[in-house]
Amino acid sequence: MAYLYFTVVAIALYFFADWLLNMIERRIGKRLQYRSVVFFAIITVLALGSFSFIDTLMTPPPEATQQEAQTTDQVAPTPAQP
Repeated sequence: MAYLYFTVVAIALYFFADWLLNMIERRIGKRLQYRSVVFFAIITVLALGSFSFIDTLMTPPPEATQQEAQTTDQVAPTPAQP
């Protein structure tokens, strides 16, 4: 399910970064010489922020992880004696 979230957000970020770059160029009044570098910078910053946020939402809280670890420790079998 996480792959679906990342894919949808990546597609949306692509279109948003393109729109934002067009707005920047319209405000300046000309095409940027290094347009692809600026696009890469915009989409990289947006992707790192949004993917980190999605990862934070998808990660279980620390209390749940500790409870699972304690549960598995209690159920773990003892090593066999020779």
